[in-house]
Amino acid sequence: MEFSDLLSLGSGALVGLVLGLIGGGGSILAVPLMVYVVGVDDPHVAIGTSAAAVGATAFANMIHHWRLGTVKWGCALAFAASGVAGAMGGSTLGKMTDGEALLSLFGVAMIAVGLAMLRKRKGGEDAGVYLCRDTAGRLLPRLIASGLLVGALSGFFGIGGGFLVVPGLVASTAMPILNAVGSSLVSVTAFGSTTAANYALDGLVDWRIAGLFVLGGMIGGLGGALLARRLGQGKETLKRIFSAVVIGVGLFVAGHGASAFI
Repeated sequence: MEFSDLLSLGSGALVGLVLGLIGGGGSILAVPLMVYVVGVDDPHVAIGTSAAAVGATAFANMIHHWRLGTVKWGCALAFAASGVAGAMGGSTLGKMTDGEALLSLFGVAMIAVGLAMLRKRKGGEDAGVYLCRDTAGRLLPRLIASGLLVGALSGFFGIGGGFLVVPGLVASTAMPILNAVGSSLVSVTAFGSTTAANYALDGLVDWRIAGLFVLGGMIGGLGGALLARRLGQGKETLKRIFSAVVIGVGLFVAGHGASAFI
């Protein structure tokens, strides 16, 4: 195993550790880790590879939530289906965007994610929400509109977009936060897979790095989940610290990308 492989494995473990500890937002670090730690030269390859890793990781987590019965499948599939179209368009636009400009915009997205993480996630109160013939007229327009927007952003930046999917599902259906988190993984899997497939068509996915990231993420995720149980309420403090780290890294990435044009 080469040193770069160890860096990929370690970076994936770090992302998985964060996801296990605070339950979301960690995947936003995948692209900067690939660029500045693993040494992926092309930002487009970093984004395509990150999308593949995020999609695979989300799928594994989705299976867990499926078994727990927290996925609202009708709503989740409607949101994901419309979002796939958005992810395809967003990822196509991302491939057409200059790499340094894309990296700079990604830094801005990181700052937005960091700020969003400071807000406490709130769920709805409709635990029995269900997409069927009687509710389709009310729910489908909201799910489709939200899915398209979130999918486009996810595809453009090559991120899972869970931090947007969860509030999008809550706003569209008023489902509880636990159901929104479980259901969001259907979309994150679909968006990541769609973006990765679109980038792979142009050879912009390094499958070896993606595989190592996923493997590292699984190991780190187990450690993060075990540690989270011990920390209890301390997780909120960790979340605030991590959001500050994300904002700081976002400022660096945005500034580094912008400096290429100066």
